[in-house]
Amino acid sequence: MSWARQLGARAYIAGMAVAAFGCFVLSFFYWHSSDPVKFVCYLTAALLASAFKVSLPGIEGTLSMNFLFTLVGVLEMSLPETLLIGLASTLAQSYWKAARRLKLVQLVFNLSQVTICSAAAYGAYKLVCVYVLHGRGPLGLVAAAITHFLIGTAAMAAIIGLTEEKTIAKVWSESYLWLFPYYMVGAAIAGFVSFLNLHIGWQASLLVLPPIYLMYRSYRLYLGKLEAEKQHAEKLSKLHLRTIEALALAIEAKDQTTGEHLQRVRVYAMELARELQLSEDETEALQAASVLHDIGKLAVPEHIISKPGKLTPEEFEKMKIHPIVGAEILEQVDFPYPVVPIVRAHHEKWDGSGYPNGLAGEDIPIGARILSAVDCLDALASDRQYRRALPLDEAMAKVASESGISFDPRVVGILQRRYVELEKLAKEQPLQAPVKLSTDIKVERGLAPDAGFAESERVLAHETPAKDYVNVIAAARREGQTLSEFSLKLGAALHLEDTLSLLSVRMKHLVPHDSMAVYVLRNKVLIPEFVSGENFRLFSSLRIPVGEGLSGWVAQNCKPILNGNPSVEPGYLNDPDKFSTLRSALAVPLQGTSSVVAVLALYRGSADAFSRDDLSALLELGTRLGLTIEDALQRSSGVKVAASAAGGD
Repeated sequence: MSWARQLGARAYIAGMAVAAFGCFVLSFFYWHSSDPVKFVCYLTAALLASAFKVSLPGIEGTLSMNFLFTLVGVLEMSLPETLLIGLASTLAQSYWKAARRLKLVQLVFNLSQVTICSAAAYGAYKLVCVYVLHGRGPLGLVAAAITHFLIGTAAMAAIIGLTEEKTIAKVWSESYLWLFPYYMVGAAIAGFVSFLNLHIGWQASLLVLPPIYLMYRSYRLYLGKLEAEKQHAEKLSKLHLRTIEALALAIEAKDQTTGEHLQRVRVYAMELARELQLSEDETEALQAASVLHDIGKLAVPEHIISKPGKLTPEEFEKMKIHPIVGAEILEQVDFPYPVVPIVRAHHEKWDGSGYPNGLAGEDIPIGARILSAVDCLDALASDRQYRRALPLDEAMAKVASESGISFDPRVVGILQRRYVELEKLAKEQPLQAPVKLSTDIKVERGLAPDAGFAESERVLAHETPAKDYVNVIAAARREGQTLSEFSLKLGAALHLEDTLSLLSVRMKHLVPHDSMAVYVLRNKVLIPEFVSGENFRLFSSLRIPVGEGLSGWVAQNCKPILNGNPSVEPGYLNDPDKFSTLRSALAVPLQGTSSVVAVLALYRGSADAFSRDDLSALLELGTRLGLTIEDALQRSSGVKVAASAAGGD
């Protein structure tokens, strides 16, 4: 419970207690009892009736028959007697066969609430009888019953709303409104008791105790049915929750989204939903969508999901299907709240430039508008394979710069006002231990398409007719031929580093670069066999598992990357003491006879420094260089075996 609500609840209880104490003290200045025996009998009956209590659905609380004797007191006794009956029966209800012991503050509130609503009911009855009817009549009893019902239930709904952070009107309508007929039946019984008192005598009115018990049994059966329906609804809710958790595991296996990220997104989204006063169904839908919005990525090839560089137009076209596929998957679950529209629209933008349907403004579901802004903020403030996390203030500034363009200005405004508080709240939430999936494959997230596109291989292969391109390809072929001839001339030397040193010299003229690295694949790890140029120590220290980083992705998928981010290479992404001054990378796989044997990576200090011609030249060179490296590795391995055998002799 927030500090403001806690303070409000305490002030409310204190106010109720002061008001109740005032009513009690003032009433006893006018104490009188026309028939003490009748009072004691009614008090005893009220105490017995307090044992006839039932649990209220949806809240922690009970309802007993003792309110009926409060109405009898309004008709037959003085105000002090009526208040004493109400207070005594409430104490008995709180401690007789109680499922749990009440705290002192709860007991004080219950006694205050009974005192106030009993006094109000008594006053309403006298007011109607004296100033409206000018005598006793059923209308006065109805007024007393309605007053008792409204004040009593409203007081309970208010304290529950304050302590459990729920809407007071919603608590009242769901947990107390259905009690109104119950109060009307009680008023009818109280009227019958008064009729017997008038025509037969008050002792005969005690005969209504059996009907009161039957009334208790009927409501207990009714509430038991409600409880069974509630349990059934909870089972369905848990089923949907398990479905969400299972689907979330499927997404995590594909996308490697961290549990911390999902938890922060969920906490942020729920707080915004509460402030924007979303309906219960909208809030439940947003909570599910905050976990499931990327489930459509199951249909996107893994090499695109995990690509640490920019997506080509063709790759982005495949990526754009994931909101549609995700919506189609979730349609099969038949959620009882609108999850599907949020998932389908979570990449729509406020100005209409998003996908898949180009929705704009308030045509985008409010849940999707909340989710897109929150997800972007947390993604920017989290470490990714292709970049370091931004400080939270900078991440918020970037989101704010897209207000009215990508994001709903109202959502961004709330985020700007509360993002520090929400981040603190998210960190305070206990993180559940993730379920261990039966797979060793780690799939890293790809770069968001907003960062731009790499040149497509189709364009490189078929749409570059320029004369310079032909010359570059011819030069690459000549370099490859020269390297092949050089490797044969090495003869007995068999030094791979000699081949790679020659490559470094020749490569300066072929493709300008500031740094070069050749990573040889050994036991599913890329080892830097040759490094030259800037950041020599940095690249020489790397050990890159296949599938990780920029070069690891190239080796795993046998695809090149043009103008990738050098910071993707593992070893210093999360280490503040290690950083690169280089801003663009060109990496190609070096293919042997049957598989990739190495990765050739060039780095430059400026962003987007390599051209499609540079990539084409490296691809042409790579076909020859891969075979050369494979041959050198095999020969080197043979020499080591022979030397070992000689040492054994």
